Amino acid sequence: MLATTDNQADPAFRADVLAGLAEPIPAIPARWLYDRRGSELFDAITRLPSYYPTRTETALLTRVMPEVDALSADNCAVVELGSGSSTKTPLLLRGIEPEAYVPVDISGDFLRESAARVDEDFPAIHVFPVEADFTKPFTLPEPVAELPKLGFFPGSTIGNFVPRSATDLLRHFRDILGTGARLLIGMDRVKPVERLLVAYDEPEGITAEFNLNLLHRINRELGADIEVDAFRHEARWNDILSRIEMHLVTVRDTAFAIEGRRYEFAKGSSIHTENSHKYGPRGGRVLLLAGGWTPLAEWSDEAGDFALILAEAQRNRFAP
Repeated sequence: MLATTDNQADPAFRADVLAGLAEPIPAIPARWLYDRRGSELFDAITRLPSYYPTRTETALLTRVMPEVDALSADNCAVVELGSGSSTKTPLLLRGIEPEAYVPVDISGDFLRESAARVDEDFPAIHVFPVEADFTKPFTLPEPVAELPKLGFFPGSTIGNFVPRSATDLLRHFRDILGTGARLLIGMDRVKPVERLLVAYDEPEGITAEFNLNLLHRINRELGADIEVDAFRHEARWNDILSRIEMHLVTVRDTAFAIEGRRYEFAKGSSIHTENSHKYGPRGGRVLLLAGGWTPLAEWSDEAGDFALILAEAQRNRFAP
């Protein structure tokens, strides 16, 4: 695994922040929300009563696991892409009893701790944690190279990517996992705006803390002088693009510097930090097909709030 130090910023983080803040509409990729503190806060968000996706997906995963097992290869390697705290992982590992488990996550400390818990709870399964940005090329551990693969992409993480980028990401997963691999992916469904907004701006304020933590990270890792209290968290519904957007909105005129570069924000302006696209059943399947995956089975809860789709990697027609 890659090693990181507290006193050395990730060059990709630095590049994305400097480039993103210089855009006409300032935006920073959502993956940088997930440092150690951000990962801890997101784990807390998933336990809130108003945050329905985790609760709904967990119940759905429990119910359909026998069918997932029947459609998965024996002695496979489960590759969890963006594993986080791996809270849903035990359901899958108990259900299909794979040969190996490969959690992939950008937050190294969080990754190692969650992988150690899985290793302790499932001694018969070989655990190979990989510290990496799953949106970039990475190599799977050699011991799982010849095993059939089951990618696991739970939650509504695919919704964090605009459709064009989501398609590219799915093709990237296909290239990493290989032709014939399976992918179990979660997708959040379109639903009333009121329910969506409260899930992303809940009264407990943890999502606000999660969003604002990005500014603390920029201060800490890039030596910035951002006045964090000059910003507030805001969740917005974009009906045309069918997505929730998270923004950091200024409550007063403010300015700050990063490595000698000065940024000025008038009151009411914002930094766009995350999207969460919501898909209808047909849209989700079309997205998978465009990304090189053939849907094999689809399950949803009774209310139609959330879906799990199992798909198979198509052959890359453009490969040499």
